[in-house]
Amino acid sequence: MESSMNVAATGSPRSGGLGRLLRMRETGLIAIILVLIIAMSFASPYFLTWVNIRAMVMAFAVEGIVVVGMTILLISGGIDLSVGSVTALAMVIAGLLFLAGVNPWLASGIAIAACTGIGAIMGVFVTKVGLHHFIVSLAVMVIARGLCLLGTGGRPIGLYTLPDSFKFIGQGSIGPIPVVILIFVVVVVIFDFLLRRSTAFRRVFYTGSNEKAAAYSGIRTKKVIFLTTTLCATLSGVAGVIYMARFGSAQPTFGMGMELNVIAAAVIGGASLKGGSGTILGAILGTILLSVVSSSLALLDVSVYWQDIIRGSILLTAVTVDHYLNKKRGRG
Repeated sequence: MESSMNVAATGSPRSGGLGRLLRMRETGLIAIILVLIIAMSFASPYFLTWVNIRAMVMAFAVEGIVVVGMTILLISGGIDLSVGSVTALAMVIAGLLFLAGVNPWLASGIAIAACTGIGAIMGVFVTKVGLHHFIVSLAVMVIARGLCLLGTGGRPIGLYTLPDSFKFIGQGSIGPIPVVILIFVVVVVIFDFLLRRSTAFRRVFYTGSNEKAAAYSGIRTKKVIFLTTTLCATLSGVAGVIYMARFGSAQPTFGMGMELNVIAAAVIGGASLKGGSGTILGAILGTILLSVVSSSLALLDVSVYWQDIIRGSILLTAVTVDHYLNKKRGRG
């Protein structure tokens, strides 16, 4: 049993060689981000303006909340393609309830609870029925998007009468710092601490590294997978509510392609598609990198079609590097 746990623990960022590798990866990401920022400061006079910086930070902060959930799920060995649709569904549920006369805070709570329920249903199909995360989340992605379009008739819902106290979470600031950023930082700090220090969250690494070995060591791996799947959907719901407060509307087509950005950010940051490794810090750095790239391409007036090609190429490169590193660790 002890040997099995040792095998599983190789996916932990606290293990020697892999821990150093991950830290090197994070350092490399920081260097790349700094080089891009310096280059863009010369290429465009608008890049380092407060307006552009605020727009970049606001964009990656809310999406970063979803990245946190995706990273934890990837570490456990799962994946969720439905995050964009579930985020939009949270907006639609909360928006429709608000228009029906429900208090916006209560409506948001119900919407997040509904997303939690969706995550739990996916977890049941994965752990009890035995289906793969990919298939289950793909089906839920289509179903959730269909529900968004059905509930709204395919049209955005204007929520012009949202109270200022609610819109504050998406549009307000405390001093110079947007509330969105504060919420994002709190989520990142909490889950980064739990992944690094909590015994319960260490089981996520063990499960992702070698589910059978972890199960033999006494870890309830099915429960770990169920909870990480549910957590990812819940954080998607939280992001949806914040987006609703930020834009003052509920958009049924919102979040299309979000899963690509979220998975790419997590993998670029060191989360393995095979499970067992990854850090919240690395994933957030991956999010920042993609945000800087997107802003740079927009400021350089690069065609949106080329932007999609570039983002897809970045994801392919990250997955290739991840595959190479997994093969290297396997030989080691």
